[in-house]
Amino acid sequence: MTDYLVVLESAWVIKDVKSVDDAIGIAISEAGKRLNPTAKFVDVEAGVIACPSCDEELPCALLIARTALVGMRMEMKVFKADSSEHAGRIARSVIGKALRDVPLEIVEVQEL
Repeated sequence: MTDYLVVLESAWVIKDVKSVDDAIGIAISEAGKRLNPTAKFVDVEAGVIACPSCDEELPCALLIARTALVGMRMEMKVFKADSSEHAGRIARSVIGKALRDVPLEIVEVQEL
């Protein structure tokens, strides 16, 4: 049985927002509130993407008509899992229960 660090990616929709920075702040706050009672050990941060022309890191958010789609990155340590696949399923289950109707995708699983 091994310990793992599981990184998940999610998409968060924010309505009636004026800027990308506001959308990112609201998304992190809302995710934290929904995770707090049962999964407060999950680290939540805004995702980043690389600019295709200059390779500079940019926030993973899109704002159109005062509605934003924010890419979120969530990290969770899973202890005593049978395999990396098992650790990914555990993390997805725990986070998915707290964040109903939020799409989640496993990005990376590292052995600790």
